[in-house]
Amino acid sequence: MCYPTGMRTTIEMKPAHRAKLLEIAAARNEKGFSSVVAEAIELYLRMRASRESALKAAIRTEGSLSAKDAENLRSETLKLRNEWR
Repeated sequence: MCYPTGMRTTIEMKPAHRAKLLEIAAARNEKGFSSVVAEAIELYLRMRASRESALKAAIRTEGSLSAKDAENLRSETLKLRNEWR
């Protein structure tokens, strides 16, 4: 994956991260790791957008349960959490 219209920039990273990025790029027969970083940024941005969308959907459900149903759900959730460990 190549981004010829991209913009050059400088970032600071841990040496271990740089080494891993170079390793991934080499496995893909790429000289540098710009495309690996671009792919990671795209993935992060999609994940963030998905998370924001899920949060907005969850907020829209506020008030959709009766007080009794909400309390039952809370109680069952606490019970499951306590039994889980």
